[in-house]
Amino acid sequence: MITEVLTVDTGATSNVVDLTNRVSDFCRGQGDGLVSVFVPHATAGLGIFEVGAGSDSDTLNAIDRILPRDPSLWRHEHGTPGHGRDHVLPAFISPSVTVPVVDGLLTLGTWQSICLVDTNVDNRTRNVRLSFIPG
Repeated sequence: MITEVLTVDTGATSNVVDLTNRVSDFCRGQGDGLVSVFVPHATAGLGIFEVGAGSDSDTLNAIDRILPRDPSLWRHEHGTPGHGRDHVLPAFISPSVTVPVVDGLLTLGTWQSICLVDTNVDNRTRNVRLSFIPG
């Protein structure tokens, strides 16, 4: 297995960060196999969806509707008000995705991107582990 850790600044607000190019660069020249993308944080997740056509902001808006930041809804007590919802996020948006790689290229669909979803405004730096498992 070949592995690497990316450091990603997600900013001071809820954010969707497109990691596709960085994952693609990691896989280039690796041949056939699988790439695992994993975010080892209790308040972030990864998804595969379209970005750049409003889907990234639609995703954040849907999270706000499903998991409101209202502090009266959450028992979790540290961090900014409503931070408990950030700890529930990975139950809805997985902390990992796996993508087949053929001849060193990701096999994503035309409009698919690998995205880090982070609603935690208390932690703006994330590590993302990439692991290539040869086929």
